Amino acid sequence: MITSSQLHALGIGPEWEQPLNDTFKRFGIDDVRKQAAFIGQCSHESNHFRTLEENLNYKAATLERLFGHKFKPEEIPQYANQPQRIANRIYANRMGNRDEASGDGWLYHGRGVIQLTGHDNFWHFGQSVGMDFVKNPAPVAQPLYAAMSGGWFWSTHGCNSLAEAENWEGLTRRINGGTIGINERIALTKRALDILS
Repeated sequence: MITSSQLHALGIGPEWEQPLNDTFKRFGIDDVRKQAAFIGQCSHESNHFRTLEENLNYKAATLERLFGHKFKPEEIPQYANQPQRIANRIYANRMGNRDEASGDGWLYHGRGVIQLTGHDNFWHFGQSVGMDFVKNPAPVAQPLYAAMSGGWFWSTHGCNSLAEAENWEGLTRRINGGTIGINERIALTKRALDILS
């Protein structure tokens, strides 16, 4: 079990003690190596457990760089700095979401320590913990279900075996889809390993 003093040493608030312990127990994150990897990866993903909801407030230049393929050039200024409109466009017709007009992109934008995104992920995660996050996704941005959603993703995407093998690049790719922030993720994991051991 992780303690509040260990969390304090990691720069994580005490409100995460119970959510993390519940998550570790429920999703088989049951040794120090797996727990340290979970904390390292999630810490990077969630700004050290402080940002539990996706920020889609993109300026025009950033929107073009990240999601230019989803817009006609003349549309980018019309969507810039409008998170709800951006989400509805970039997440439309994928991950179980309906079209842009449905509002599903915004309703199911990223939440939790690994940024759970899309109708289908909210539905499957809800099924695993006996909650209806399709009807009400907001609790996934609160510590208990933010942590649990990360544990669900971790469990369903084979992250425990990657953590056991200390395959930090493979683990980062599994969570991020690439290697963004890999050096920080590894450093955070190693720090957590030192503190939890």
